[in-house]
Amino acid sequence: MNDPSRRFLLGGALASTAGLALAGRSLLDASPAKAQAPVPAGHGGGADGPTFRIGQTVDHTANGFNPTQVLRDFDYGTTTRLPDGRTLREWEVFASDEDIEVAPGVTFPAWTLNARVPGPTLRCREGELLRVHFRNGSEHPHTLHFHGIHPAEMDGIAGLGAGIIQPGQSTTYEFDATPFGLHLFHCHVGPLAEHIARGMYGTFIVDPPTPRPPADEMVMVMHGYNTTFDGEGNQLYAVNGIPFHYMHEPVRVKRNELVRIYLVNVLEYDPINSFHVHGNFFDYYPTGTRLQSSEFTDTIVQGQGQRGICEMRFPHPGKYMFHAHKTEFAELGWMGFFEVSD
Repeated sequence: MNDPSRRFLLGGALASTAGLALAGRSLLDASPAKAQAPVPAGHGGGADGPTFRIGQTVDHTANGFNPTQVLRDFDYGTTTRLPDGRTLREWEVFASDEDIEVAPGVTFPAWTLNARVPGPTLRCREGELLRVHFRNGSEHPHTLHFHGIHPAEMDGIAGLGAGIIQPGQSTTYEFDATPFGLHLFHCHVGPLAEHIARGMYGTFIVDPPTPRPPADEMVMVMHGYNTTFDGEGNQLYAVNGIPFHYMHEPVRVKRNELVRIYLVNVLEYDPINSFHVHGNFFDYYPTGTRLQSSEFTDTIVQGQGQRGICEMRFPHPGKYMFHAHKTEFAELGWMGFFEVSD
């Protein structure tokens, strides 16, 4: 997994990894490096290629989303009361093909849910009846497969229920919200790895009947971009869509306030991912299906599709880095800062 060709973003700036946390500086502060890995025709960065000078960022407005907003964007849908007193919660989710600028001057032809990567964070409470109205506006066939407990015909796979949803078609997935915890949903059409790696995924939170303690809540979806489309590893790694974003725009939190991170790993083409925070420890709740933490740590590892809840308080003000504890992933975009203030 240490193929030098995967380090195209940083070029000569990677002569040493010491710059990773030196004086709180991002590797983007190094001398400009130009993208060398091939990208699809029409998805380059101009005659001289993209550059990565300090301060340069992608065009969030053109992308249609900003990871800073994605971080705390929970979609509760719309609710009505059923005759039996239960809550019916409904969402509209659509698939579309979008060109996303994933690094300055580098665009990626993504397959998206609600026109962003990652897709929406759908949130509900255990015991509710859920209806997800899915419309396929993409040029490719797709489905929605939800992790959780539901009838077979609602599984979002070929040959069951509505099966594969062709371009221009729609369907509705209906099931009960159970079990409580942190889940995900994604397309389940083959080749499955490509459909997921292109961006067809989102977070699915089922809150317990008794709410968790109040906290500054946020979602972090760990993923990557295989810009060569060869299915052999990734050339970029990110949280919530854009590599290095939280280096440019640190996650702002309050000192001593409970911070709750819904951490999801949907990385394809690499077997594992990880999360490490500097200067602090956190309680970890695997899958969020139990209210007791499994460990108190500063680093956890997740396989593909695994997820868990991290809870922590920052006792000291300042900037604290967080990143994958796989150096290559961090150097290619999976890193950021918490900025703690009173």
